[in-house]
Amino acid sequence: MTRLIAWDKVAHADVLRAIQEYDRLGPERFFSAHGFAPTTTYDLVWDKRRYPPKAILGTAYEFATGQRLASGDFEGGKTGAVKVLGKLGFTIQPRRPAT
Repeated sequence: MTRLIAWDKVAHADVLRAIQEYDRLGPERFFSAHGFAPTTTYDLVWDKRRYPPKAILGTAYEFATGQRLASGDFEGGKTGAVKVLGKLGFTIQPRRPAT
């Protein structure tokens, strides 16, 4: 069961901070540090690079509020992370199949 999360506390800058953390740590260390897994359906596209929307948003929420979210606490798809990130002005694209 997902809990009610105050997404309005997350600012564009918090998401950018989470993206910088992802770049600094690399995917494996980022996922292990923040408790998320790689994305399967969508990518957050920033500066021509692709990021896992749910992991980035969850980490941005932690930066903004000091509260850590687990992956099961919120939806990642169109009604969840994708929608919140879109409202903050980020580009979300369906994930391309690996070739």
